[in-house]
Amino acid sequence: MRLSLAARCAWPAFIVLMLAYLTVPLALVILFSFNASALTSFPITGLTLDWYRRLALNGSFWPALSNSLVVGAAVAVASVAAGLLAALALARMAAGRAQALLDVLSAPMMLPGLIIGIALLSFFVRALAVPLGLPTVILGQLVVIAPFVIAILFARLSSFDWSLVESARDLGATPVGAFMTITLPLIRPSLVGSALIALSLSLDDFVITFFTIGSGNTLPTLVWGLVRTTLDPTINAIATLLLILSIGSTILALKVIDYRR
Repeated sequence: MRLSLAARCAWPAFIVLMLAYLTVPLALVILFSFNASALTSFPITGLTLDWYRRLALNGSFWPALSNSLVVGAAVAVASVAAGLLAALALARMAAGRAQALLDVLSAPMMLPGLIIGIALLSFFVRALAVPLGLPTVILGQLVVIAPFVIAILFARLSSFDWSLVESARDLGATPVGAFMTITLPLIRPSLVGSALIALSLSLDDFVITFFTIGSGNTLPTLVWGLVRTTLDPTINAIATLLLILSIGSTILALKVIDYRR
């Protein structure tokens, strides 16, 4: 009986410890972003918005935020467009062949970001001889983020009722018309959700961006630069904003994705 009770208590305790390990550091970042003291340590001397005001006055913040949003929006749109085309093709294939191709397309998700970043840097600079900037960041992030979108959309389309499309074609609809009136409305939640997930992944990306952005900055690379030179508490404010953007878009994505439709 004692062993059984201990076993029942061990698993919930382990879950609580893991959740605390994952969430407490994030909660501390948010808390210290409002701390009146410049020291990121206890005790908390008071609450203030001064660090957010100083961040708003930082000349490097707004360009970095703009770059992050531009890259994130471009990656979201491009990854959904490419992912939809790939998922439509995979969904029409035999299950075994489709899964094999999906495994190949998912390879960048499993490779270390450092290796991909170095490979992209060599490809852009030495093979293509193109200047680094936001376009190379967008292309670099697509290599890693597009497979996530393909997997999401393929999961939706693999259970799609294609007889609805065939019925529309039998009634005289063109392929484009059948797609716009049947397929697109049914998979729209998955499209929006995968775009939001792609946006979240793009906003958080540091390694690929670091190797492909050149002289510019996004929010993650701006934080890296500040951490290397100072312990300015505005870093906690930037991290809090990134948390809000990434977690908010992910939660919204999970709510709009509906694999049952």
